[in-house]
Amino acid sequence: MPLGQLQMARKKTIGTKQTLKAVEKGQAQKVFVAADAEEDVLLPLLRLCRDKSIPVIRIDSMRELGKACGIEVGSASAAILE
Repeated sequence: MPLGQLQMARKKTIGTKQTLKAVEKGQAQKVFVAADAEEDVLLPLLRLCRDKSIPVIRIDSMRELGKACGIEVGSASAAILE
């Protein structure tokens, strides 16, 4: 299960702003995005991941992604850092 990798990761980002910054700096190893997040929020992140050849894993819901990150609220995106 891909979320298991995120749960076990020692270093990760939670949220689109932090994840976008990590991808820009070349720190993100793998990015997770919620399928029910707003497309206009995720589009810049998805483009950057494509340009930098970073794998993107789609998760069913923001709630599920937030729970995997250990937070009580949903999250549109997260990343495992190197």
